[in-house]
Amino acid sequence: MKKLACLLITAGLLAGQLRQPPPAAGNSDIGGANLPAQKIGANDLIAVSVYGAPELTRTVRVGADGSIRLPMLRQRLRAEGLLPAALETALIEALTSERILVDPVVTVTVVEYSSRPITVGGAVRKPVTFQAFGTVTLMNALARAEGFGPDAGPEILVSRRQAGDNGQSHTLVQRIPVKALIDAADPDLNLPLLGGEEIRVPEAGKVFVVGNVKKPGAYPVQDVSDTTVLKMLALAEGLMPYAGKQAFIYRREAGSSSKNEIPIELQRIIARRAQDVPLQANDILYIPDNKGRRMTLGALERMAGFGIATASGVLIWRR
Repeated sequence: MKKLACLLITAGLLAGQLRQPPPAAGNSDIGGANLPAQKIGANDLIAVSVYGAPELTRTVRVGADGSIRLPMLRQRLRAEGLLPAALETALIEALTSERILVDPVVTVTVVEYSSRPITVGGAVRKPVTFQAFGTVTLMNALARAEGFGPDAGPEILVSRRQAGDNGQSHTLVQRIPVKALIDAADPDLNLPLLGGEEIRVPEAGKVFVVGNVKKPGAYPVQDVSDTTVLKMLALAEGLMPYAGKQAFIYRREAGSSSKNEIPIELQRIIARRAQDVPLQANDILYIPDNKGRRMTLGALERMAGFGIATASGVLIWRR
């Protein structure tokens, strides 16, 4: 009787184990990260779990040709361009058609995406490359790079590969104005990113201010339409006492190695008797010394010193 009772208990336990449901999706035997479902691409890392077949349960890196290979399967399976659920169906059909399993239960999860890189570089605070998971926009990518650097220019360049009519891919570059994207918050410019894009923020061009100014230097051109002689003088903290009435702009024309000299009436511009002159990136604004004025002021200073000394009764005559 005792032996019969033990046999009945053992049979019950075995029956309970056989009635256990297969593991749910995401609870595979090889705990892979269940990332947002996107189409699988080349070099992505996926986790394949086959219930009751540990020899088939493993992580697999998708090959450069977009296919995967499992043990005992004679054929390579196309994974690129499929959602995880579609790849599950393809694996079930392959295991059944090759008579490896009768009624397989297959779960596919994505452990790591490597086929959707987005690169952000140039004049940003933290150049970065990351994978596009879910919905990613241009603003999201710039936030990943911690925003613009101090020398950022007025445009953002977004490059992406597109297939041509002849089957060959080519690079399409889109220029996004920073002011329209950030200040005007134009939603049409906040491009959706799918992966494979390169985002570059070029450095701003500079205007070089030299000569008789208080703070000579190179000043970035954030907006070409708003870069003028008066604005550059304000950034250079104004003129020195002996600045000339006329200044010069040295500008290199496109396709030429020489610079053109453009004279401007500086004092008339300051006095608002002449129109302010716009400047371009890489211009040199040179404010020369007024030597005649310097000599005149020097003579007046010496005469003033002579008068003070005479009034005090101190006069030294030297031959």
